[in-house]
Amino acid sequence: MRAAPHSRQSGSTAVEFALVLLLFLTFLLAVTDFGRMLYTWNAAAEATRAGARYAAVCDSGSNKDQVLARMQVLMPQLTSANLSLVWQDDLGNTTCTPSTCMGVTVTVNNLTYRWISPIAGLAALAPFPMPTFKTFLTREIMRQDPNSPTIC
Repeated sequence: MRAAPHSRQSGSTAVEFALVLLLFLTFLLAVTDFGRMLYTWNAAAEATRAGARYAAVCDSGSNKDQVLARMQVLMPQLTSANLSLVWQDDLGNTTCTPSTCMGVTVTVNNLTYRWISPIAGLAALAPFPMPTFKTFLTREIMRQDPNSPTIC
């Protein structure tokens, strides 16, 4: 007695589904991880811009912690070691004070992006080093923002 032809392939649908599901989840995790990396990149750029804006308007050159606290609202993983705050006069000298300088440069460096995907872990991908983010803004009327009375 011969077995029916369809009984030899009774588990093939489950195997095919498992293989396709594995490929789909791999692709989904890769897209999610890449999206997170772009979000982190944008958050670092925006935090740098916000920190420079706060320092330029609120005259916080002497208190780096206030600028860092403002930046950590957008990017909590920032630390004092990642932040550089430099005041410059119109000649580019950095020996001025926030009250006599022309502008401020806020720099964020040494950030790394950690992959969450297990595929990146299996591929032994190290944390991705992000570039240096830098923003220069000229000094404004201290503690006055025409658009927001509560910035400082």
